[in-house]
Amino acid sequence: MNSYLGHESQLYGIEEHRLIGGKGDGMRLFQIHNGKGLDLTVSPDRNGDITRLRYKGMNMSYLSPSGYVAPAYYDSLGTNWLNSFTAGFLTTCGLNNVGTPNTDRGEVLPLHGSIANLPTDYSYWTKEESGSDVYLVVHSVTKDESIFGRKLCLHREIRVSTENNEFCIKDVIANTGDKTEPYEILYHMNMGYPLLDEDSVIEIPSVKVTPRNDRAAKEIARWMHMQKPTAGYEECCYYHKFEDKAGRAKIYQPKLGCSLEITFDAEKLDGFVEWKMMGVRDYVLGLECGNCYPDGRDVMRKEGMLKFLNPGQSQEYEVHIRLKDE
Repeated sequence: MNSYLGHESQLYGIEEHRLIGGKGDGMRLFQIHNGKGLDLTVSPDRNGDITRLRYKGMNMSYLSPSGYVAPAYYDSLGTNWLNSFTAGFLTTCGLNNVGTPNTDRGEVLPLHGSIANLPTDYSYWTKEESGSDVYLVVHSVTKDESIFGRKLCLHREIRVSTENNEFCIKDVIANTGDKTEPYEILYHMNMGYPLLDEDSVIEIPSVKVTPRNDRAAKEIARWMHMQKPTAGYEECCYYHKFEDKAGRAKIYQPKLGCSLEITFDAEKLDGFVEWKMMGVRDYVLGLECGNCYPDGRDVMRKEGMLKFLNPGQSQEYEVHIRLKDE
């Protein structure tokens, strides 16, 4: 026990809040402060995703014009998912679909699936010690289950170090039903101003870069270069392949003197997407690792990239994020 402290929250901790007013009215939020300059906002009413990310008071993530939106406003029709797309640092896409709306084996699938608009069944936080480090850990469970339908469960831990400015997202997806189920997941991580601007330096050490469409192909030579907000900008997506399991993406902002780095297992999460959107107010860079590409489940099935879970089977994924001064 530190004799200088009246309460440990003088150094670090997690506080639970509720929003008042607007479309986010009533939503629960976990505000996490690690005492070293790292601040996260986790939304248990939105799958335990990460809304805000700050480093030493500086914003790192993109918050869309929609702002906070409670699950009650979710509309699965067509691309109406965008109306409740808060973005934030992390929006989880899946588990029934990632990307383009489509119909697969008779099932009508919405844009990016429904998991990000589902409240957790339960969530809580703990403090855990490991060696010389103390971790603030948010635990949550989101069930994507229905009668006569898929029965998938997402167990999540967000583990935040109090010694270093880093955290880990650890997910376990389990098939709790009695039939083999297809599943997709994409960690839609969104960089925003002032971390992101025309001076940002992007590093993705991939061995192959594939443009998603003709528009992206025209600018493929500039996939790593950002620009100022541009009216009428059409988004560009690039698919990156890594040589081995060491998946990595980094953004450095020289004016702030800091960087954000994402690492993951590129064999498990074999569908890395760079989403470059340089629009006015729609100004965001997505650095997104997933087990598929955002072309819809029907396309992933045809291309042999769709993953499956047998009854009782589960799959674990980890994504690590580190922020530091440079």
